[in-house]
Amino acid sequence: MIAQVTGNVVATNLDSLVVSVGGVGLAIMCSPHTISTAAIGEPIALHTSLIVREDSLTLFGFADAESKDLFELIQSVSGFGPRLAFTILSSMSANDLRSAIASEDIVRLTKTPGVGTKGASRLVLELKDRIGFANTGQTPQANQDWQVQVQQALVGLGWSAKDAAQAVSEVSRNSSDGLSVPELLKLALQELGR
Repeated sequence: MIAQVTGNVVATNLDSLVVSVGGVGLAIMCSPHTISTAAIGEPIALHTSLIVREDSLTLFGFADAESKDLFELIQSVSGFGPRLAFTILSSMSANDLRSAIASEDIVRLTKTPGVGTKGASRLVLELKDRIGFANTGQTPQANQDWQVQVQQALVGLGWSAKDAAQAVSEVSRNSSDGLSVPELLKLALQELGR
């Protein structure tokens, strides 16, 4: 599989870039945003996903690895092929998509061409637990889910639900602002170790 392409932009088209790599011009499908930031003659690095079909090889390019990972994850949902997954990520950022799925925002998802209500519902149902959290810039304190995540992790590590709840309560009382979930889990484990 071709996971990344680095080279100079040779041409820009409506839906793709041609990137010169080792004397070969590769046509890479890209979002309008990625195409708008590319300049002919300038170097570019794209995270790519190669889709092999009976009659074609299509290379899809993304500015970041997160978008590429989401592109591949969307295709695991029944009825969502590479073209539709690419259309979704061309119409919204990876973070917006995570947020829409996490909040079950069917209306936002159906604004993408080719995604109906049933398809949007299927995306939410199948990806909500697999897609992760949107990066909102909020601290974990503002995101109330951190307490549930840490408590479940502690129970998974063998602590009783009561002990896990007490440790989470202690951590939330102390300075937990601006810390990631793994850091909060570490603090909770320190509480339990006392």
